[in-house]
Amino acid sequence: MAVPKGNTSKSKRDKRRTHDKLTPVNVVECPRCHAKKISHRVCLNCGYYDNRQVLKSEEKKKTPATASK
Repeated sequence: MAVPKGNTSKSKRDKRRTHDKLTPVNVVECPRCHAKKISHRVCLNCGYYDNRQVLKSEEKKKTPATASK
């Protein structure tokens, strides 16, 4: 088996780990409904992307109150 000759120095270890990071998600405002959305994705609130309707927007149905006994 291969065995390292000595300890890996802190700088060598940290140079190797420079790419092990997460980048934050780019959140922008939808130009149509002004909801927060991820850039270059369909707006889940209104269903539009690039001034085209991609997803059908379903009207929110009102449900009767369940605690009306």
